[in-house]
Amino acid sequence: MLNKVFLIGRLTRDPEIRFLPSGSQVTSFTIAVNRAYRVNNEWREETYFFDIEAFGFLAERLGKQLNKGTQVLIEGQLRQDRWETAGGDKRTKVKIVADKVNILSGKAERTEKTEEEPELDIENSIEDFSSDEDVPF
Repeated sequence: MLNKVFLIGRLTRDPEIRFLPSGSQVTSFTIAVNRAYRVNNEWREETYFFDIEAFGFLAERLGKQLNKGTQVLIEGQLRQDRWETAGGDKRTKVKIVADKVNILSGKAERTEKTEEEPELDIENSIEDFSSDEDVPF
């Protein structure tokens, strides 16, 4: 069976770090993923929230490098936790167990530019490679 998930989103809060009785670290965090769609020529947006868990060395690295607002690419698998409340009600929750996490950017981008961050003029710096006039053979 295949159980694979890829998500890009931003952390909604700083990660929570805890340790298993074995001493292995578990890092938990939530990401927000936006979905834009059109209804009758009007754009709408929904936000979904996903709980992520990482274990071992990956958890240690993420616990040090992530904070609220960081944009990440998560590659992992779905896991369903099941439990029973004190009142006897059965509950379930689906989480994502991260296998790999790529940090795409820091906190949400600022709207102001500083002197140290010059704005790049990408359109004028793109070279046109569609012509082969200068090819030496």
